[in-house]
This record gives sequence, structure tokens and C-alpha cells, in this order.
Amino acid sequence: LTARDEKRLASLPPSLRQALDSLPNRIVLVPKLTASLAPVQASGVRFEALNKPAVWYPPNQRGPVDLVVYQVDAQLQRNYQTQNLAAVIRGKAQPDSFLVVSAHYDHLGMMGRQTYFPGANDNASGVALLLGLAAHYARPDTRPGYSVVFLLLGAEEAGLVGSRYFVAHPLIPLNSIKFLVNLDLLGTGEQGATVVNGRMFEAPYRRLVALNDAHHYLPALGARGRAANSDHFPFSEAGVPASFIYTRGGSTAYHDVNATPAALSLSGFVGA
Repeated sequence: LTARDEKRLASLPPSLRQALDSLPNRIVLVPKLTASLAPVQASGVRFEALNKPAVWYPPNQRGPVDLVVYQVDAQLQRNYQTQNLAAVIRGKAQPDSFLVVSAHYDHLGMMGRQTYFPGANDNASGVALLLGLAAHYARPDTRPGYSVVFLLLGAEEAGLVGSRYFVAHPLIPLNSIKFLVNLDLLGTGEQGATVVNGRMFEAPYRRLVALNDAHHYLPALGARGRAANSDHFPFSEAGVPASFIYTRGGSTAYHDVNATPAALSLSGFVGA
């Protein structure tokens, strides 16, 4: 199967889809090897292979491989344990009203004993920007009027675990949060940035566009609608005005072994 064929499986008749799902393994040809986590465990093994010509010969063998032997020891970890970290800078004028800046600090870690996923863009970049903002607003001369909560969230990759927990067990009343900005995937910027929920909260988005037009921080800003693709989502679903900002362009390394700091241009940080 190709990745495009696999997406079409959901449209097949249930009986055929069930038969395919019962297969012990599946090989999918993909343009890029990308790792991820899932909240459920599949019944079979899914192999991914690059859909470009490649020849590999194992040591001491002069011909191609005809037989692949594999052993999988997979265990779904339920009730995944993680930690959130929160800090607050009290506002000068309205200390009981809050702005929240969030970023998830987890990534994929290791796969086996040799494969490591650095996660420089997703999401060391967002954490770096959050820490920079926290240092700026902690200074006496730039202390904000509203209180600002800086929220580092765990286990976003495992299904927004940390943000879902915070919304269910908030440290501050959710109705006191005036706006939340989630920072994720911010290590590039050559093509500008996208604001998820920008179409839902048009006034804050227009303010961002006006600031960018005035100072030329990024080449362009774009707006998206509702999307469950980062930690802003549990908040916005609970009625908290929230958006998620990510940069575009530059490195395409994502959820792979090439997502290193050296791959990032950090062009979106210039002028900030």
C-alpha cells in the first residue's frame, strides 16, 4: 500500500475493511519515515518503507534480502503518567484576570536502543520561546497588567494528556482566562506563521496581523479554523478563548531523527 491508499481504506465496505484489519502485518510505502504515538494498540504490525528505490545488502550477503524475520514486543501503556509545570507573574492592574502561554515539553524519546527523536522543532522551539517570554515579563519594568500564567504541559504526543488534565483540574478558574496562546512548532518562519483558531477569534487574529504589518516580524500570517492538533484544543473546547501558533517553511524534519537544533533556522525568532 501507499500512504494515499491507506487513507482510502476507511471508505471501503465494512466487511472488506475488517478483513484487511485482521491481516497480521501491513507494509505501507511512505515519502518520509515519521514516528508517532497512539491511544490504541493495533491488532497487526504496520511496517513503513520509503517509496523510493533502495537496495540494502546485509553483511556477508551479495544479493537482496528475500526474507525478513521480525519480533515485536509491544505493550500499550494505559493511564500514562506525566507532569505539568506552571508559573505565574502577577499583573499590576488586574491580578485576578489571566493570560496563559502554553507549550508542551515532551516528544517521542527513544525507539529501541539506538533511535532517538530530538524534537527540536516539536517542541523545544515552543518551550524556548515560552521561557524567553517568561524572562521578559518577569522584569520589573515589563511587568504586565494582567497576570500571565506560563504553562509547560506533558504528554502532548500521547494525546494531549497534560492539557486535558489541566482543563479537568484547573489551578485557576477557567473563566478567568482572558486568552491562551499555545506555542508549538516555532523553529522556522521563512514562509510566516499560521494561527489555529484564527478564524474563530477574529479580533485577536486581526490584532496580530496589524502588529506584524507594522513591524514586519514574519513574511505573512494565515488563519485556520478549529483543529485538535495541539494543547490549545482542550481549552478552547471548554470555552476558553485560545489559539495555537506555528511557523511555516524551512526544515521539513518532523517526528523523525533529523529534527535536530541544527536543522532549524529560527527565522521566526528574529525581531521578537
